[in-house]
Amino acid sequence: MTQAGQVVFSRMEEVVWGKPAAETVATLAQKRGAERVFLMVSGTLNRTTDEIDKLRRALGNKCVGAFDKMPAHTPRSAVIAATDQAREARADLIVTLGGGSITDGAKAVQLCLANDIRTPEAMDAVRAPNPVKPPTVAQISVPTTLSAGEFSSISGVTDERSKVKELFRHADIVPRAVVLDPAVTRHTPQWLWLSTGIRAVDHCVEGICSNEATPYGDASALHGLSLLARGLPKVKADPQDLAARLDCQLGSWLSMAPLVAGVPMGASHGIGYVLGAVFDIPHGHTSCIMLPSVMRWNKSANGSRQAMVAAAMGQPGGDAGDVLDAFIRGLDMPRSLHEVKVGREHFDRIARQAMSTPWVPRNPRPIPGPEQVKEILELAA
Repeated sequence: MTQAGQVVFSRMEEVVWGKPAAETVATLAQKRGAERVFLMVSGTLNRTTDEIDKLRRALGNKCVGAFDKMPAHTPRSAVIAATDQAREARADLIVTLGGGSITDGAKAVQLCLANDIRTPEAMDAVRAPNPVKPPTVAQISVPTTLSAGEFSSISGVTDERSKVKELFRHADIVPRAVVLDPAVTRHTPQWLWLSTGIRAVDHCVEGICSNEATPYGDASALHGLSLLARGLPKVKADPQDLAARLDCQLGSWLSMAPLVAGVPMGASHGIGYVLGAVFDIPHGHTSCIMLPSVMRWNKSANGSRQAMVAAAMGQPGGDAGDVLDAFIRGLDMPRSLHEVKVGREHFDRIARQAMSTPWVPRNPRPIPGPEQVKEILELAA
């Protein structure tokens, strides 16, 4: 039978890499005709480095404000605070410089501005399947970590009422441009850089190993995985190695090709959503902990796909779960739930909540209920 499939491309217009961020953003803003640029940036970078000042200077009087108080996991209340500030500034372009929580926050701000959302509770109205007005304020992102959410039209936002991370989706919230400047990432704490690099590895691996994988996604994710496997240890050995940092950034970009093109993620992502929202574990660490265990649990269903992962990481013939385990340990990242103080007494809650995520039901080895999730958690205990 002839193969059949579908690849969906995003509305991102361009990715610029290896050039200074501030000047590149100013050029992109001018090209878009933006006159009122609102910044959403890392508070740490704003307080302790000159990176945000460089951005302000490059934009000149087009910079109309900055929000630098986005916590991890993008809580609704912070999204609303940023939306209020952007609305008051009459922003016509949002520029982010920082990690994934800031990137996701700005994507949610786009929806809130377009739909006049003014309270955290009112954000219910812009969640699928509710009809929403499309964003009118575009976004440009300069990422400082490797989680790669800037390449997606999904925004992950935590509802503080339920401690559940919810997905807000709209094709038009994907940033119109992404600027990959390795120099600005030198300020990123090494644990955060390396752990979000494993998050990108997780994108690659679950995209390759999905039952719905595509040739397009495979090509991008396999090369992205090889770049990350090469670049992350080099940055650990020498944090000033800008070429290795750029390899990691390019690998992170390529890691998102399967997901952006419609390939679902699996149980590592799904369980990770719960660990992040409920226990405040950084998403990079959730991937470090869960991915090898998910691979081992899935091996009976996709061994040939897992062989592709081991080969891309430079160990053809190796067991992918073992290869990933050793790689993550070599970066000195956490490898068990015990290390992040999640005990078996929490497994029932995690397992039940994971079943409600978009990804656990589409794991390559079927997960019919919470008991199978608990089997994976035991492997990661």
